Amino acid sequence: MRFLKRLFAIFVVLILALVAIAYALPREASVARSIDINAPASSIFGHVNNLKANEEWSPWLDRDPEVVLTYSDITEGEGASMSWASEHPQVGVGSMEISKSIENQRIETALDFGEQGTADAYFEFAENGGITNVTWGFTTDLGMNPMSRWFGLMIDGFVGPDYELGLTRLKALVEG
Repeated sequence: MRFLKRLFAIFVVLILALVAIAYALPREASVARSIDINAPASSIFGHVNNLKANEEWSPWLDRDPEVVLTYSDITEGEGASMSWASEHPQVGVGSMEISKSIENQRIETALDFGEQGTADAYFEFAENGGITNVTWGFTTDLGMNPMSRWFGLMIDGFVGPDYELGLTRLKALVEG
């Protein structure tokens, strides 16, 4: 009986330690990937600023060809929005709205993943000598949930490869 009490006490201390450590972890998680595209920013911008054009290079649409995409009346620039619905767990349900669009320089989007929370994403275009460096970034507030904070340590590994694939497809589309 004494052994079980000690084992239980160790278990409780371990759980409390993991929760305490979680609050020392960053509250915000971010991911960013970049690629150089052999084209001026003006040749790339429309493929990102137009939500329907995103279908040509999106890294997520392959996961569920049956995903339902719904677009607002505005599909390009500030105020453009779309939503998606899928039973595939890596696609899920959510919406995106372009909250800021500075031609050939930057696009900011607000993402809502329903129960999984919200995030902000952005694209930056830095042109130099006909080559444009495109950066795709993502930031989310993990809140006070200790599990979310631990998850934040792994988010780069989950989202980063998708961003790399999307940027590679965007490059092939624009350069091809």
